[in-house]
Amino acid sequence: MRVLIAEDELYLGEAIRAGLRQEAIAADLVGDGNAALEAIVINDYDVVILDRDLPGTHGDDVCRIVVAEHPATRVLMLTAARRLNDKVLGLSLGADDYLSKPFEFPELVARLRALARRNPTATPPILELAGIRLDAFRREVYRHGDYVKLSRKEFAILEQLMLAAGGVVSAEALLEKAWDENTNPFTNTIRVTISNLRRRLGTPWIIQTVSGSGYRIVDAD
Repeated sequence: MRVLIAEDELYLGEAIRAGLRQEAIAADLVGDGNAALEAIVINDYDVVILDRDLPGTHGDDVCRIVVAEHPATRVLMLTAARRLNDKVLGLSLGADDYLSKPFEFPELVARLRALARRNPTATPPILELAGIRLDAFRREVYRHGDYVKLSRKEFAILEQLMLAAGGVVSAEALLEKAWDENTNPFTNTIRVTISNLRRRLGTPWIIQTVSGSGYRIVDAD
């Protein structure tokens, strides 16, 4: 999953981004509405965490534009207001969910995962393929019932490959969903992460390299 955090309280935004990375969720951070709209045009986000009172383009207007021009992207609106009318207005703008500050981080993560499941390419809570069972909520992976310990990036890569259900996923697509905007697109990090992931999953290897195209999962058992 890839998330955009649009939050002008940068200490809060940084804390959210750091927490999401611990959950194997790639996250970018911007501090105003104009930057949010630019990032949304460039990157394919699953969810936007949108502070309503953004400087520049107001959060309400950002929400309207996302809903109109990026229908597959979900919006989780954040606000310090707790009044019912504020929540109703936020949802009436097209936001998919609404969370008042302060909030508990586990609730934010749960809401993000729930929103991602509403997308046309929804992420089921449990993925099973080629003897692998991946639980996105618990961030757990098992192969034939045996627990497999993965790093955050290895988990994110495996999740994207399993979502493709045997289809080929390009290195560019893996970078888009599993890394943030600061990643060098010419790095060999994908190749290294795939290699490590293969070793952790054990033999026979189920991640196949498709020359010139990317990677896919095959049932090698």
